[in-house]
Amino acid sequence: MPPPGSTIATLADVADHALVIRDLTRRFGSFTAVDCINLTVERGEIFGFLGANGAGKTTAIRMLCGLLAPTGGEAWVDGLPISTAAERIKRRIGYMSQKFSLYEDLTVAENLTFYGGIYGLSRPDIRQRSEVLMQRLGLSDRRDELVRALPLGYKQRLALGSAVQHRPRVVFLDEPTGGVDPAARREFWDLIYELADTGATVFVTTHYMDEAEYCGRISIMKDGKMIAVGRPDELKERHHADTIQDVFLKLVDVNSPLTQ
Repeated sequence: MPPPGSTIATLADVADHALVIRDLTRRFGSFTAVDCINLTVERGEIFGFLGANGAGKTTAIRMLCGLLAPTGGEAWVDGLPISTAAERIKRRIGYMSQKFSLYEDLTVAENLTFYGGIYGLSRPDIRQRSEVLMQRLGLSDRRDELVRALPLGYKQRLALGSAVQHRPRVVFLDEPTGGVDPAARREFWDLIYELADTGATVFVTTHYMDEAEYCGRISIMKDGKMIAVGRPDELKERHHADTIQDVFLKLVDVNSPLTQ
């Protein structure tokens, strides 16, 4: 990693990794939401982004998705710099936001058709991919239901399907399992594994410490800084902890708001 203050990344780094982050910073007035973070994420990796409320996770993801300009530093997403190629990045990635963003007055099938069109898919591709996704996500029997009538777990499945219908190489999932029951959360992670098996890189934020165990590597953020990065087993060994939750509580103020 380059030292703080340097945003240098080699062409090899950028080409070989799904994400390269160098000294990425975002300030809002006098408040620093993301404070000079550095990271590389491998292609095909499931990378977990952990932190308490307000740690800076969502702000970082919004910068990586081209939705928010950085105050300092640089990052490359699938080889593209966020500072100058934000619009190209938006078309190339998949993004499932923390807040449910589908159209509740459209049906399941209509939402998939709408988002397929946004990503520039042809009508035949939209039909074919929508059918495959609805079958895999358990939504075929609900294809003509309005989204507002769906249980939360099914809405989350549809949101994931809409985000990956165009087969992006990098997928950002911002707390995708928030509010769903444990069984639905585990099923959702089966879908994430399937995404990674196709070669997609999955960058996921979560408040659930048990979900960190499903990731290849994780990072922990506190007050906008990245304070730990590694495989779950590495971090548990390094901090003499039995679980990632124990690691988290050792590194982050135990009074921080957690969603468990």
